[in-house]
Amino acid sequence: MAELVFFTGTMDCGKSTLALQLHHNHAARGRAGLIFSRHDRAGEGLLSSRLGLQTDALEVDEELDFWDVVVGRVSVGTRVDYLICDEAQFYRPAQVDQLARVVDEIEVDVFTFGIATDFRTELFPGSKRLIEIADRVEVLQVDALCWCGRRATVNARVVDGAMAVEGAQVVVGDLTSAGRGAVEYEVLCRRHYMRRMTSRQASPDQLPVEPEAGPLR
Repeated sequence: MAELVFFTGTMDCGKSTLALQLHHNHAARGRAGLIFSRHDRAGEGLLSSRLGLQTDALEVDEELDFWDVVVGRVSVGTRVDYLICDEAQFYRPAQVDQLARVVDEIEVDVFTFGIATDFRTELFPGSKRLIEIADRVEVLQVDALCWCGRRATVNARVVDGAMAVEGAQVVVGDLTSAGRGAVEYEVLCRRHYMRRMTSRQASPDQLPVEPEAGPLR
């Protein structure tokens, strides 16, 4: 039975890496799939991971209709066994419904990947709809870590070195060092999100201390 599955977690927890791995595993068994993404860090028409792996993808814009894309391929004899849909938090709720229709009426597996909440800790519309109607919601088990060493649960937006709590829901940035005025993102534990304390505001004695290397036992 085909399924609509939503894999979710904070930034930097391996969602895109898993998307690439799933595509590899299914393709290696002779299954034919389509890859979609939106606002990928590497640019338009790509699905990339922070480990340096990437592949071509169909870019999802506001007008894309997943049902029309899949039916168009199938109607000319092209096999479509599964879809890999990265950055699904940016999809419109109607597009998520289209994905569900692809699963239910054409029996195509759909694997979606995305973060659940934005920098204000509010659900993205695409993620909200996936949580509502997906057959399964899987929280990734690879924990991203806050600068303090605790498990990170919140995606924080940083502008000019300060944490932002207001603004447009979607502003493209990355987990990288950025220049003045640029947008960065940092994963934080709830405690330091509530305190508005990013790694830049932390004093050196607050940062995790690396244990000294000892002999192997």
